[in-house]
Amino acid sequence: MNAQAATARDEMVFASARRVNEALTARMEKRALQWMAERAPKWVSSDQLTLMGFCAQVGAGICYALSRYSRYALLLVIVCLALNWLGDSMDGTLARVRQQQRPRYGFYVDHMADIFGATALMCGLGCSGFLHWQTAVAMLVALLLLSSESYLATYTLTCFQLSQGIFGPTEIRILLIIGNLALLHSPYSTLFGYKMLLFDLGGTIAAASMFAMAIAVTVRHTMQLYRQEPLP
Repeated sequence: MNAQAATARDEMVFASARRVNEALTARMEKRALQWMAERAPKWVSSDQLTLMGFCAQVGAGICYALSRYSRYALLLVIVCLALNWLGDSMDGTLARVRQQQRPRYGFYVDHMADIFGATALMCGLGCSGFLHWQTAVAMLVALLLLSSESYLATYTLTCFQLSQGIFGPTEIRILLIIGNLALLHSPYSTLFGYKMLLFDLGGTIAAASMFAMAIAVTVRHTMQLYRQEPLP
């Protein structure tokens, strides 16, 4: 009985964070997801979509590793990224359309799936031979730092930032798909007369950008929280 009372009290205290998405594709994506969620078969559940999105992201990592032996595995990566978008983006929309929200459960499970899925994806990239392991590790560390800041800000500021500037998860998937298509042509790029792996170049830019965003957002939110809770 005490456990039930504690659970009920926790649910009353818990407040869903305001969701902010200013990414390039945000408005179009929201309309598309709403349209699909309203027409989804009744047997499809948000948990199934979350699981599909997670498995697809792990599958993308496996296919990246296989692309070391055949570039055509990159086409399977694109399929996995599309399925990951569908599952990861639509699970919450479906729950809201059906009035089946579970704020704490959904937030926790969805983002732990994202963390494990991103780790699998970057490990697969590191095994692909299309970039060096150091670049894959740098991208993963930067992504986890940025994700951690976002989750902490969600708790302390009750504002869940789905995107950083004009970039969100969907834009990252689109860039990966474009990169995969470019890899089918050639794995190399030339910058200032120097030949290097295309994904090393893109991964270095991505990692540096995420590190910079993590630092900038951390400073901004620290100042915001300091103003809200000044010393007496």
